[in-house]
Amino acid sequence: MAITIGNYVFNGPYSSTSSLEDRSGVYVILDKRSDGYYVIDIGESSKVKTRVENHERTDCWKRNKKGTLYFAVHYTPNKQQEGRKEIEQELRQQYNPPCGDL
Repeated sequence: MAITIGNYVFNGPYSSTSSLEDRSGVYVILDKRSDGYYVIDIGESSKVKTRVENHERTDCWKRNKKGTLYFAVHYTPNKQQEGRKEIEQELRQQYNPPCGDL
């Protein structure tokens, strides 16, 4: 399963974090509505699954969803935090999600 977000192919979207792996990557929190997916948040981590499952913005995700929350991840085994942050910022500028900061 894959979804393209911006110029990147993401694994998912998944309805559960059990499909995520604790690897480095950029993650996108999506709101699945009847007419498609909407970006609610974007972030990066060296351990994506742990980060998403313990995120401080979970309440923001729940407040902003109109459908069902889904998760997608673009794993970045060859990038350090700086490289992940570049992808995160690029996507934040493109999608302007309601949760998190540029």
